[in-house]
Amino acid sequence: MGQTAAADVATISRISAVPAILQVISELTGLRFAAVARVIENTWTACAVLDRLGFGLQVGDELDLVSTLSNEIRQGHHSMVIDKASEDPLYRNHLMPQTYQFESYIAVPILRTDGRFFGTICALDPDPAPLKSSTILSTMESFARMLALQIEADENLQRTEAALIKERQTAELREQFIAVLGHDLRNPLFAISAGAEMLLRKLSDPANEQRARHILTSARRATKLVEDVLDFARGSLGRGIPVNIEPCPDLADALRHVISEIQSIYPKRIIQSSIGDLSNVHCDRERVAQLLSNLLANAVVHGDPDSPIEVSAQVEDGHFELSVKNQGLIAEDALPHLFQPYSKPAGAIPQAGLGLGLYIASQIAQSHGGKLEVVSTEQQGTTFTFSLPSRT
Repeated sequence: MGQTAAADVATISRISAVPAILQVISELTGLRFAAVARVIENTWTACAVLDRLGFGLQVGDELDLVSTLSNEIRQGHHSMVIDKASEDPLYRNHLMPQTYQFESYIAVPILRTDGRFFGTICALDPDPAPLKSSTILSTMESFARMLALQIEADENLQRTEAALIKERQTAELREQFIAVLGHDLRNPLFAISAGAEMLLRKLSDPANEQRARHILTSARRATKLVEDVLDFARGSLGRGIPVNIEPCPDLADALRHVISEIQSIYPKRIIQSSIGDLSNVHCDRERVAQLLSNLLANAVVHGDPDSPIEVSAQVEDGHFELSVKNQGLIAEDALPHLFQPYSKPAGAIPQAGLGLGLYIASQIAQSHGGKLEVVSTEQQGTTFTFSLPSRT
């Protein structure tokens, strides 16, 4: 895989909406293989894959463009829908259906705002499917437009991040970056919510209905977080994060939902939790849930992947304490800078985001009149603890 292809794969991997988009497409069509691909003159490269067929194609894998249908889409900038390839007069003798043994196929082009071709969103299955008579094509074309915006936004944000390495203290650039991030996430999140709502109206079996509800819940919460980030940017990164402190009898349920959400995204990670009676805690429930989400995401990315993550939420001696422990180790010289915006460990492998998670978590703690502290040792690992009086 060439340097350019690797960069495109990395760009798609940073767009958190992509797995949900592929899942919605698979659920709406019944097709068990879906992918986002970068298509250039001679090569088709998988940037994101949902494979329920055991097809064997993984992220980063390349196909000869001649063996696919994407070259026709690349040349004509048009979508392609095949209900049953073996009976389709245009494609029954094409190399791709014969090589990859599929009957149903749908693909839409991803076009940048200036008209340049990036690649395709596609799905296929060995069984035929009535795709031409459904509304899935317009939905996928909407996803493709939203994804094109996200690709360009990510590229812009990566360039901005490079500038911020030299100008970390420039508040204007930080505000612009966060504003662009929030603005350009709205459309794909709306598309995911709309797709999930469509699924809920169509599905009747409990398992798939529960899956669709989870997609919708996660998309709505993500949308709320985007709005919070925009509010944060409007506050010029110096006026604190606004909170609405009130009794939160359902705080424990909100924290359990965050844990479940992170666990569903990272099913191979072990997350252990101990949540006590939190019915007397006064706080901003959504902000505390956001704080936990940020700490858990940090533990998943930087903690030991072979060790469990431990979450504890308890009220003791009139104080509420929420802690997240992992077996990662933070270098001593990095600790003083850990809660600064855009902070990343030196030498860290590039990850999605710009290192705002711990900074936002610390600001949430301060806005509550509480504190967020971290202890990191070789013997005990790393523990982040948020504490405040249980009644404020």
